[in-house]
Amino acid sequence: MTAVPGRALHYVFKIGDRSKNSFFFRTILGMQVLRHEEFKEGCDAECNGPYDNRWSKTMVGYGPEKSHFVIELTYNYGVKSYTLGNDFGGITIKSKDILPRASEFAYPITKQGDKSVLTSPDGYKFYIDDASSGSDPMEQVELHVTALKESRAFWVDILKMQVLNESQDSIVLAYNKQQTALRLTVLNGNLDRAKAYGRIAFAVPAAVQEPLFNEVKNVGGTILKPLIALETPGKATVTVLILADPNGHEICFVDEEGFSQLSEVEPNAAAQLDKYIRKDPFQDKTQQ
Repeated sequence: MTAVPGRALHYVFKIGDRSKNSFFFRTILGMQVLRHEEFKEGCDAECNGPYDNRWSKTMVGYGPEKSHFVIELTYNYGVKSYTLGNDFGGITIKSKDILPRASEFAYPITKQGDKSVLTSPDGYKFYIDDASSGSDPMEQVELHVTALKESRAFWVDILKMQVLNESQDSIVLAYNKQQTALRLTVLNGNLDRAKAYGRIAFAVPAAVQEPLFNEVKNVGGTILKPLIALETPGKATVTVLILADPNGHEICFVDEEGFSQLSEVEPNAAAQLDKYIRKDPFQDKTQQ
């Protein structure tokens, strides 16, 4: 298979409290609510994890998913927390506004070396680069791996991502240099995905999905979900392929044609999220 014309879309976090996360992502990080969807039963592609229950999906970011890397917050009704593993490293955001906002609201800022770190209510780390950003402040997503050579072979040779930078203990990848990059960093010790494991998503042309599926299948790679169509009521249907890398990191490839329609920004998304937080029987009303 030749070069893949892919595009980084989003990273999926499981969250246990929508009210606390709404405050963190909207007020502290300054993201917009782009879409909000409610579902009565589990997703066929396990978008909400291995749960067959009512759940919601909220997309947040600094602009439309057509041009920005965003975050998908999946919430399973009644599940208040998830055991955090060591598979996720963090997301780097370039912004001069976040740290002053965090200070204004007395949100904890910690240091990891020379990096300023904000931690979400569920324990996910965000590294804040206190500098002016370009069109998309989301600079990089970091995942931990156990063997860089094996990971490089999968992400570069099979998934056809471009190498932007590499060292002895990490490699930075992207489908093009203008988008949010993926950093794979070697972890000392065993990797544990626990219950809070996430998923990274990319868009590719529909014509690329089957050759990509065959490429992974031919090398004995892990296919979590073969090509399936996912329907969202009132919205475009998308075809998805779910893979896993050598460390079990989940990777979703959606068709660009369908997803570009599905990912349109909803003008009432923030109001919808707020409404369902207020109606949530599992929500601690004292936090609102």
